[in-house]
Amino acid sequence: GISWAPISNRIVTCSADHNAYVWSYDKEAGIWNHTPVFLRCNRAITCIKWSPNEQKIAAGSGARIVNICHFNEDQDWWVAKHIKKQIYSTVTCLDWHPNNVLVAVGSTDFKVRVFSAYVKDIEPKPSTTPWGAKMPFSTLMAEFSNSLNGGGWVHDVSFSADGNKLAWIGHDSSVSVADANKGMAIFKLKTAALPLLSCIWISDSSFVAAGHDCVPLLFNVDTGGQVKYISRLEEDKKAETNTVFSAKALFKQKDRTGQTDAIETILNTTHQKQISCIRIYKGDKSKSEVISTTAGDGMLVLWDVEACKKTLKL
Repeated sequence: GISWAPISNRIVTCSADHNAYVWSYDKEAGIWNHTPVFLRCNRAITCIKWSPNEQKIAAGSGARIVNICHFNEDQDWWVAKHIKKQIYSTVTCLDWHPNNVLVAVGSTDFKVRVFSAYVKDIEPKPSTTPWGAKMPFSTLMAEFSNSLNGGGWVHDVSFSADGNKLAWIGHDSSVSVADANKGMAIFKLKTAALPLLSCIWISDSSFVAAGHDCVPLLFNVDTGGQVKYISRLEEDKKAETNTVFSAKALFKQKDRTGQTDAIETILNTTHQKQISCIRIYKGDKSKSEVISTTAGDGMLVLWDVEACKKTLKL
C-alpha cells in the first residue's frame, strides 16, 4: 500500500514484510529519505493512509489489527497504538473521517466498523459528531454488516466530505451507504456489475466505484438516503475483439496449454484490466473535478468528471 500527504509532500508505504516507512524528499540532495514506522505487527500490512491533517497514519494488517501511528521526536520514528478488539479477520481497507479522529475499517469478516483513533498526547479533545460523543482510543463507534447473510468481504470504504455518510463496496457486487444522521441506517444497492474494488466520494451526494468491469461507475444518494446507479463514466468505444498476437506469445500458449491460437481479448473500455484504485486528482470529496484510476493493465487514467457527464448527457 501507498499514501501521499500532499501538504507535507511525504509518502508512506507498507508491504507484506510487516514494515512501513515514511519517505521525505530532500531537495538539496535530490533523494527520498525514509523513516521507519514501528508497527509491532507480525503479519502483512494490507493498507495504509494518512490522516487529513497528516499528523497520523492508519495501517491495516493481516493480524486483525489497525495501527494508529504518530511521530515520536525523541526516538525519531513513528510509533503505533493498536486497535485490535472486535476485529475478527484481515483488514482490507480504511478511510479517515474529516475530523482526523474517526477511522472506518473494512475487513474480510464482511464487516465495516468505525473506530476512534483519538491520541490524547498529540491532539485536542474532539468535538461531538453524529457518530458519537465519547471517543477514547479504540472505541467502537459503529458496526455494519455487508448483508444479513454475509455479503462477501469489504474491498473499500470512503467517508463523505462532511463525514456523516460512509460508503463501502463488497465482493457481492454491492454498494452500501450508512448515514449517521439517519440513525446509522444502511442503504444498499446490489449492482449488475462484476465485483468492485475501489470507491470514493466526488460530491456531497455522489460517489464513483470501479473494479472488475474495468470502467468507473457513478452512483448518487438522494435526499431519502437511497443509493441509485447513474451511469458508467465512458461510452462503449467499439465491440470487443479477439486478436492473434506475436509468434513468441503463440509458441508460449501452445507450450503451456496446448492451444494452437494465442488469443487476446480487447475490451471496449479504456482500461483493459480490473481497476484497483480511484483517487481525486483535482478538487476534493465535496466537489471533485478530475479523478484518476489505476488498473492491472499498468495504465493511470485521468477522468474529467463534468466532461464525462456532458458526453453521456447526464
